[in-house]
Parts: sequence; structure tokens; C-alpha cells
Amino acid sequence: MRATARAVNERAKPSATQNRRPAKGQKAAPKAPPQGKNPKEASRKPAAHSPAPPAKKAAAPKPAVIEGPLRSGTVALIGRPNVGKSTLLNAALGQPLAIVSPTPQTTRDTLLGVLHRGSAEFRLLDTPGLHKPKTELGRVMNAYAREAARAADVVLFITDVPQRGHGDHHVIAPHPGDLTLLQSLKDAEGAAPVVLVLNKVDIVRDKSVLLPLIEAFSKILPFAAIVPISAKREGEVERVLAEVGPLLPEGKWQHDEDDLTDRPTRYFASEYVREQILRATRLEVPHATAVTVDKFSEPERGALEIDITIHVERPGQKKILVGKGGATLKQIGMQARLRVEEMVGRKVILRTWVRVTEAWRQSRERLSEMGYEKDAGGDQTLLIEADLPDLSLPTDGEPTGPVVIAGDEDQEQ
Repeated sequence: MRATARAVNERAKPSATQNRRPAKGQKAAPKAPPQGKNPKEASRKPAAHSPAPPAKKAAAPKPAVIEGPLRSGTVALIGRPNVGKSTLLNAALGQPLAIVSPTPQTTRDTLLGVLHRGSAEFRLLDTPGLHKPKTELGRVMNAYAREAARAADVVLFITDVPQRGHGDHHVIAPHPGDLTLLQSLKDAEGAAPVVLVLNKVDIVRDKSVLLPLIEAFSKILPFAAIVPISAKREGEVERVLAEVGPLLPEGKWQHDEDDLTDRPTRYFASEYVREQILRATRLEVPHATAVTVDKFSEPERGALEIDITIHVERPGQKKILVGKGGATLKQIGMQARLRVEEMVGRKVILRTWVRVTEAWRQSRERLSEMGYEKDAGGDQTLLIEADLPDLSLPTDGEPTGPVVIAGDEDQEQ
């Protein structure tokens, strides 16, 4: 497949399995639609034996329509852990491409999602949550996010509504990490336009309490747009796309109309196993777990065969992961297999083993073997610190950039 946007990490080498393959008899999607016309968003069903991640895209409700000249650009999703970056990506694509969980730092590397609306091609790049790292793995994750922000055409700075106090009229203050991250984006040379996405606004009834929060952010960085949303609400992500589309640079599309991602199926096999580990375990076990693909056999006919090793750091973690009589490991493998089968549209044989690999998160050699490489380069200064100086801000002034106001309907996040 052609090289993708400059922000995309190319660490995962594609196998024979690619990210899309038209069904037998189908013609490949055109490189770009006629200017001024909307490309078709209709789903295409892959061949029954196709092992590729699906080209099928669920039609988003009330899609944003970007008119005018062809546009194409990388949009980096930047923010702290657990603010909804992966949820926003999945909502935009209409598919659960990225794994999500309540566990912080679920996303460990960058993931490209390709989306077309009208004349615009969005190359959405999900990134790890920026944090103060305690391991070499954490430093690598931060490097991925920094490089994505540096190379993007547009940055989506995503944060959420702090859950403090009681009732709807409590004072909502910015998270200190958000202030530090915004300052670093402001100081970056040749910085791309930044759109503020304030997520999870449905947790407050009175939306006016969000205004001081928006004002505080706006005093640090002038935003191209400000969009309060709840990413889990159907269709709200389209308002974000409507603001981002005109900010993309003019140019030809880099992907076909039904391309979804540049990652190979083996990448998703390992991620979907890790997703089930995140759901099945607690405390230190999810953070101490890595997943590698040892075998990926893709016969022309029959089942796709995948052998996977789950790495933990201590024997006690292995015992928890295996479970009584192997029950936990069996459940993890079964659920992951179903996810992969849904993606590739064929039967999958998935075998899993658990291995103790001591201190793998602190070893650059082990991280490189597992596919985590600190290849982003550049300044390694932390963007997020645990303890920050008092960054109290004046309360006067108005937010910068157009504000797209969310509705007041109540709905659970």
C-alpha cells in the first residue's frame, strides 16, 4: 500500500494481509471524487474469504459535507489519557477500530483512521495519552504522541469535563496537565491550527458552567474552533469534522474512498487480545501486559491461523491471567477471536500462550522486539508533569475561536 501521512508510524510491517480488498468482481474505489461532488459512503462487503480489515464503513448520521476544492490532511488527536480520543476516532469512522477501556493508557501507539466527507480526506491519527512516564514504555508512548502533533496538519486537542464538586453549579477548573500541554503546543514552531474538543459535556446539565473552563484554555492558546461534545452521542462527532474540514490543506487524496486504515490484520489481532485483557483484569496486570504475534498464517482457503504470546512481568500476574483451570485465558482468546473474525470475514484459529518477561517495560531491547520503538526523535522534554506550579489565570476575557454549542439533552456518557 502507498505510504500514508507523514505523521503515521510505519513500525508495523504489513503482511500479505492488507487493510482493504474489494470483493470479487468489484472495481476499486476511485482515487478521488469529482470536485464538488460527494463520494458515496455506501458499505462494500468484502469477499467471504477475505482476511483484510473491512472496507465497509457504517454511514454516519447527519454527515458533515465539506465543499470546495479537494483537501487532504493529517489530524492528530492529542490529549491526556482517558479523555475520549479513541472513542472519537471510532465514532468518526463508524466502526470500533481502536480498542477502548476505562483503564488509563489503553492506547500505546498511533493508529490511523481514514475518513472522507465531501471533498475532504481526513487522516485521523489516534495517539497515546500524554502523561508523566514511569517506564521506558511510557517515554516511547509520549514520543509517538509528540511526533504526531509535530507533523499534523491540524491538531485536535481533546479534554474532558473535570468531575469535581457536587451538582451542576460547582466550579470547574482546568486539569493542570491540560494547561501544560496547551502551553507546549503554543510554543511549538510552525504549529498547526488547534481545535479544542471539550468531551463528556453531558455530565453537566447547565452548560454555562463550561464557559470559565473554555476561557481558561483560550487564554493560553488561540483556537481555530471550540467544539463541546459527547463523543458517545450519535452524530456529535460530525460537528467536529465540519470545523476541521476547511482547515485541511488543499491537495489530492492519498487513500481510496473505502480505505479504513494502513495497519495490517496481525496488528489488530494483538490489539484485540490486549483489549480483552484490559476488560478481564485489574490493577497492575493490564499495564504489565504486552502481546506479540508469533505466527500469522493466511492460506487461500480455510481458517486464518494466529499464534500469540502474552507477556507479563511476574509469575503472579501470569497466574491471574491464566485463571483457574485456564478459564480467564480461554475467555480472553475466545472474545478476541470473535473480534478478529468479524474484521476479516472468515474463520480464525487463535492460540494464546502466557510468558513471564521480566521488566520488559524498562528494556529498550525488549520494547523494540515487541514493536515499540522510540523512533519519533526530537525533543524528549515531558509535556505532562505530575506536580505543576500555580498556573492561576485571570477570569476576564472571552474565548478565542468560534464556539459550537452542544445541545442540552441529557444522556449518559
